[in-house]
Order: sequence, then structure tokens, then C-alpha cells
Amino acid sequence: MPGESGTIHFVTGNANKARELAEFFASNPVPFNITPTSLDLPEIQGDPEEIAMYKCSTAMEKLQAPVLVEDVCLGFNALHGLPGPYIKQFLQKLGHDGLNRMLQGFEDQGAVAMCTVAYCAGPGCTPVVVVGKTEGKIVPARGPSSFGWDPIFEPAGSALTYGEMTPAQKSPYSHRHKALKLLRDHLLAAAAAPEGQSST
Repeated sequence: MPGESGTIHFVTGNANKARELAEFFASNPVPFNITPTSLDLPEIQGDPEEIAMYKCSTAMEKLQAPVLVEDVCLGFNALHGLPGPYIKQFLQKLGHDGLNRMLQGFEDQGAVAMCTVAYCAGPGCTPVVVVGKTEGKIVPARGPSSFGWDPIFEPAGSALTYGEMTPAQKSPYSHRHKALKLLRDHLLAAAAAPEGQSST
């Protein structure tokens, strides 16, 4: 559980991710202060859970405090899940148009957005990992380009891309919000547990 300060550090340097997390917890409060904290963490290769666990453990060791990290993937069905956890690097190199061209010639334009969140309550605690997923498809960019690959991902059940949505419209589809709902359940259960029986 968070210490006397009641603070959990959300380790990110991405203002958009920090904004979405703040919006979520404003509507779904927890009895802790979750504050964005910028921290340089090594980039490793691996599956999403391995990456999130490593980032979480490394951040906790550096801060010696409760930490929360996330790792986001965008996997193309036709490419067997690629780019996956390397979507940030692919986007930087190829841009939105290049990501679309990766699927030229494939009938299946489907994709899965996934957010893996890892939380560690502090020294001596094992990180907890939760995952949120949203299925959709890759489309030519529509909407502002200010938040990663949002303009090219159209979630199933919507005619809008993430980039075209308002925060309120995006929330029910958001892979990040789905993961944060699971994290919130864990935090509330931990807060309600008798002293010494915390599930964290």
C-alpha cells in the first residue's frame, strides 16, 4: 500500500498519457494521490508483461515508493501482432502513412490495442499486472495527430478513430481505461483489506 504520503508515482514523460490517467481517476476516484513522475527507464525487448514488470521494478528501486507504469502495444492481425510493443519506434520511423502501407495487400486490416499496467506498492512487494484490450482496425489517419497512433485506429463498434473522439467518446473504447478499471479494483480492494492482509 502507499505510504504515509498516500502517493503513487505514475512514471511517464508523456503528457497525453498523464492526462488520460487523470481524467479516468477524476471520474473513478481512489483514496490515493496518483501523480505523474518523469523518470528515465531502460528500454528492453520482450513481451508486454515482461516489459511492464521490468519497468515497474526498476522504477520502484529508483524511487523507493509505490509506482505505476504502463506499456502500450498496437498489434496488426495480418502481421501476427507486430508492431506490438515496438509501435512507438515504428511510428517514429514510418509515421501514420507508413503504418498504413504495412498492411497494403492484406485483406485483414484488423488490429488490437493493448495497455499493460504494472503497479508495485513499494519495496518488498511483488508488482501486480493488469491488461486492457480493444479490437479495431487500421484506417487512413483521421483527426489530430497529437497523440501517437490514435488517428489510424478505429475501435470496433465506432465510426470514429481514437483521434476523432472527444475524451468522453474515447473512454468506453479505451484500452488504457479498461486496464485502469482493473487496477482501480485492485487498489480499492487493497485499501479495504485489514492491516497486514493487503493484497498488494
